[in-house]
Amino acid sequence: MTIFHAIVLGIVQGVTEFLPISSSGFLILIPEFLGWEVQSLAFDAFLHIATLTAVIAALWPEVKAMVGAFFVPVKDQANLAWRRLALWILYATIPVMGIGFFVQNVLEFEFRSSKVVAWSFIVWGIVLYIADRRAKVSSVPTQEIGLKRALLIGCAQVVALIPGTSRSGITITAGLMSGLSRETAARFSFLLAIPTIAAAGFLKLGTVASGEETIAVLPLIVGFSVACVSAFLTLRFLLVFLKRYSFSEFAIFRVVVGIVILLLS
Repeated sequence: MTIFHAIVLGIVQGVTEFLPISSSGFLILIPEFLGWEVQSLAFDAFLHIATLTAVIAALWPEVKAMVGAFFVPVKDQANLAWRRLALWILYATIPVMGIGFFVQNVLEFEFRSSKVVAWSFIVWGIVLYIADRRAKVSSVPTQEIGLKRALLIGCAQVVALIPGTSRSGITITAGLMSGLSRETAARFSFLLAIPTIAAAGFLKLGTVASGEETIAVLPLIVGFSVACVSAFLTLRFLLVFLKRYSFSEFAIFRVVVGIVILLLS
């Protein structure tokens, strides 16, 4: 892998991980259409850890509050609310962890094709558009979404194991359909990404430690740095963007890209 490849893939991962347009889909499509060798799972692992670092940094106040709620005795309702939210996120992660453990390798290789990505782009783009158009103005804050709603969003995350679906896209869609506002749905999706991305990244990193795959150090460092910075900037942009705009443009983008992929395949 060249440094240029590492930079391009780092930007792709960082920008698309939290936008509802599928990072896994683009990481499959770009090498395929440009004729590049498919990047190793080791490189993918470092990109995941980079975006994990970015989301923790971008949402540090929330992350700090949730972590602190576990180690500081409950003193008030606010502290209790953060502790509940942390538990809801952990519970919501169980479905994708359990199912992903058994089917992830199959999906990584059997479904790693442009046609699968294209149809995922189209189908879930349409669903996101419908959910966004029906979105309500909700005053429910992230700490009060409730266990049932959290589990619903967590179960939706399982669908994102199929390349092209978009983890953030499917969880935001589920959040909108459950009555959350666009901003709250996005914030919960990003917080839910922390344990999910951590599991995916460190699981793939285990492949590197086992000696099954190797990759040059410099492309790893470059890819990690670029993905981390671009993911952080994308997150900050999206949280500001959603205060005034919707997800409809992203949904339309998904459908258009999916159609183009089918036409070119």
